[in-house]
Amino acid sequence: MGVSMEPQPWPEPDPVVARAVRAKNYGRQVPLPVAVRDRLGELFPDEEFAEAFGATGPSGWSPGRLALVTVFQMAENLTDRQAAEGVRDRLSWAYALGLELTDTGFDFTVLSQFRTRVVEHGLEEKVLDLLLERLTEQGLVGSGGKQRTDSTHVISAVRDLNRLELAGESVRAAVEALTVAAPHWVAGVLDVPGWSRRYDTRIDTWRIPSSATKRDQLALTYARDGFALLEAVYDPRSQPWLRELPAVQTLRTVLVQNYTRTIARGGREVVARRTKTEDGGDGLPPGHLRIASPYDLDTRWSAKRDTFWNGFKLHVSESCTDAPEKERIAPNLITNVTTTASTVPDTKALDGIHQQLQRRALLPHEHYLDSGYPSADLIVRSRKTYGIALITPVLLDQSRQARAAQGFQADAFTIDWKYQQVTCPQGQASSSWSPCTQHGYPMIVVAFTKPTCGPCPVRELCTTSRRGFRQLTLNPRPLTEALRTARAEQADRDWQDAYALRSGVEGTIRQALAITDSRRARYRSLAKTHLEHVYSAVALNLIRLNAWWNGKPLDRRHTSHLARLELSLAA
Repeated sequence: MGVSMEPQPWPEPDPVVARAVRAKNYGRQVPLPVAVRDRLGELFPDEEFAEAFGATGPSGWSPGRLALVTVFQMAENLTDRQAAEGVRDRLSWAYALGLELTDTGFDFTVLSQFRTRVVEHGLEEKVLDLLLERLTEQGLVGSGGKQRTDSTHVISAVRDLNRLELAGESVRAAVEALTVAAPHWVAGVLDVPGWSRRYDTRIDTWRIPSSATKRDQLALTYARDGFALLEAVYDPRSQPWLRELPAVQTLRTVLVQNYTRTIARGGREVVARRTKTEDGGDGLPPGHLRIASPYDLDTRWSAKRDTFWNGFKLHVSESCTDAPEKERIAPNLITNVTTTASTVPDTKALDGIHQQLQRRALLPHEHYLDSGYPSADLIVRSRKTYGIALITPVLLDQSRQARAAQGFQADAFTIDWKYQQVTCPQGQASSSWSPCTQHGYPMIVVAFTKPTCGPCPVRELCTTSRRGFRQLTLNPRPLTEALRTARAEQADRDWQDAYALRSGVEGTIRQALAITDSRRARYRSLAKTHLEHVYSAVALNLIRLNAWWNGKPLDRRHTSHLARLELSLAA
């Protein structure tokens, strides 16, 4: 958006608009936009967005007010066009934005331009930061206390494509980009009528042959077309800038990821589809690297239990308390949202969540999580680095003895860390202590001897190894002790009752899906999807605050049997 912006304070609500709003809502609950302006004032000052807008050029709409419009848009799940109409037509919005009754607002395309500017300058988090700063000043949020986090899948804004459709659409996207950028070049190097028959409309299953043989042939046709197009683009006689078109670079990547191209005897070129292989070979790249759509390079296919989706993952953190409702001084409020690629495990997102909470000075003392987040390392590191106790079920001992619920589990062995020796339940000492690295992590392998274990009367309860002796693999001391402590704690009924507090965040996830439709991304790219999630979080917080101000809290503690079910699954 090539506009200039001189930060200005928001105008006070127009008296005519204010009288109309009061008259229309006399005796009724104050509308959300009106309550936000009355309680929070100028929530998003223009100067907070100044770096995203030039000092010269045509004057544009206030970015701070565009941010508030976007929040209202998320609160009602409106399109850009509907949001722009709301600015023109709704008295409550005009009151919140300080607009006169005759103000005609802006064209709906301004909202898309605003989002692009915000993302390009890394200001996606700004609105949540500003709201939480204001709520901190009012004592509604703060550091310490309890918080809880959960994640859910988000479906991308682009169409799902199988590998055949992906190849064809990647070629089509490159052809369209080149046709727009250099139509005369395209006419000179391609058989336009022939290519048009294959790529004039989008590639989808309705046009794909049902025969597996014909589908394989079509896949190779798309590949040969793509390689031929790239050869023409990279020909020394072609303009070098054609190679830099994003669609051309995407086509290159898609072809490399899905096809092999070799020269056989006699100079014949052989193009083949990549397939999954046990030894790597010419197999497909790992899922976190594999492009799923030429129109959104950030979206990825992923699976979690019975859910298989193409998109992203949303993590929501909120404040919480187990105090009775009448003793609470604030509603539960969202303190952070994190958006990741769908292939990123929950455990990889946790440290980033803590960093964001630390930046906002909102780190909790206790963080309630499901079993997908913790690891021994994170339990220790969260306590040491952030002062946070992770209240979460950890994976129980996965040894054969533990799974069978009989025999001597690892916890039955006594560890002497000082002298690097382990004693078994029968009082026998280990013979070796070998630090090593496994999968990139430091570990310790402890072994007993065959002469020690062989004559043991309870050997069958300890090991059935063909080697004839017991071997243990341990984490370093802080991690091992943290795991043993956590496993002992989560077996206690009082701990399980306290852990039920975590399940309330599932209600917050459902609220986000129902109100802001967060299940499906509105925009393309990870950055813009995260912007959507941040503005949705602000909208949900304002909805909760408005209900709280009116004595009708929406976030009562949600309890269920899911917490205990999760513990049994971890076991």
